[in-house]
This record gives sequence, C-alpha cells and structure tokens, in this order.
Amino acid sequence: MLSDSPIIEVDSIDSTNNYAMQLIDANKAQQGLTIVAQSQAAGKGQRGKVWTDTPSQSLLMSIIVVPGRPIQEQFVFNAAIAAAIANVLQNLYKEWHINVKWPNDIIINDKKAGGILIENVLRGSKWTHAVVGFGLNVKQAQFPDSLPFATSLKIASGNDFNMTQLRDTLRENIMLCTVCPPPADKIMARYNELLYKRGQKQFFSNATGKWDVTLLNAHTDGTLEVQLRDGTIVFYHHGQATWEWGD
Repeated sequence: MLSDSPIIEVDSIDSTNNYAMQLIDANKAQQGLTIVAQSQAAGKGQRGKVWTDTPSQSLLMSIIVVPGRPIQEQFVFNAAIAAAIANVLQNLYKEWHINVKWPNDIIINDKKAGGILIENVLRGSKWTHAVVGFGLNVKQAQFPDSLPFATSLKIASGNDFNMTQLRDTLRENIMLCTVCPPPADKIMARYNELLYKRGQKQFFSNATGKWDVTLLNAHTDGTLEVQLRDGTIVFYHHGQATWEWGD
C-alpha cells in the first residue's frame, strides 16, 4: 500500500510538519509521503506550543494523507490517528497501560510519551490533505526534573526498540485507518476506551482559578464532556482550560 510513497529522511529541520505543508503548497504532495527527522529546531505542539527533543532519541515524523472523511469529521480523523498509534504501542509491549489524553497526547503508564499534531488543508469546502505530525520519545533514559510527567519507551519498559521498524509499523497503521476509514461511531468508541482519566477526577485551570471535574466522554466535534462537582454537565473545547498534571 505504501511501497510507492517515499520517505524523506533529514538530520535536522525546523519542523517536519512545515516541510510537509511546503510540499503540499508546491503541489508535490503524495499520499503517504513521510518526512522523518533526527532532530527538530522548532517542533510543533498543540496551540503554538513547542515540541522539544534530544537528537536521535525521538521518532519525529509527518505523513501527508488524503483524509477520506467529511470535513465535519476532523476530530474523528484525529481520534482515528490517536487510536491507531495507541494500538501499535499496546501490541509492542503488552505490559504498558496506554491512554490518549484529550485531545491527542499519548500516555504510557500515566506519563506523556508522545504527541500528535494534525494540520489540515482546506480548499473551499473540500478537505484536500492532512499532515499527521507525530513525536514519540523512544530512547531517552531520563528527563530533566522540569519534566516530571514525561516518559519514553525505554524508561517505560527497560527495552530498546528499533526506530526504523517502529516508524514503518506506525506509518502503515496510520495510513490504514485513513485509506480504509472505520465508521465514526466505532472510532469514537475506541477513543473513549483509551481516554485518559475517563470516569475519574481531574483538575483543570484557567486565568481565574483551578477546579476539578469528572471526565466523561469525548465527542465527534472534539469537545470533552465533563461533570462538575454540583452535577452539572459541561463541554470543554480544546484550549478552553489547562490540564493540571499531578493532581
């Protein structure tokens, strides 16, 4: 399925997502075309955050895909990618407890191991391309004290993993869920099975304070359904409140 889709490997780059978007803008995009970097100088996270890495210790990749879903199902597409990655990791090491922290952080044993950033290209009313950017901590043996909730595949298992095999397996599974997309309800059911802290208390904060809620479900529009202490059900949009680690 991907044999004709090239993999572009670079030592260092500002952002693999930026490179992929430049190829799309230049009409050089190809389904499955993948950019892999040893290091990123300006790796992207959600909502303008920066993804930092140690050279050659993380899997840093971006895949150009044709989404194959209606434009209103952008979060469903996101959920499908997150579930595909989680499934690969769970099969890689059965003892791990894999979750997805809303909307798209990969959690292994209650710590963040990776993150997904999907950038969409919309031309008029048509959703023409998506760039699936993914960073996964693989070889790190430790993290600085400033990152107490970070982990890597090495830390979480004690094992070393072949980066090339991992890249190819993740790429194949990501492409599979876009070329043969499952129904939205099945994707969301799987995503909610993986939802980190589902049914549990979790603290959030914003400029006015900090509070706890019970996480319930994520929905196809990308909102997170939670229950406040007084029983009120509310729906959070991504960026509306900040997740508080360690509470």
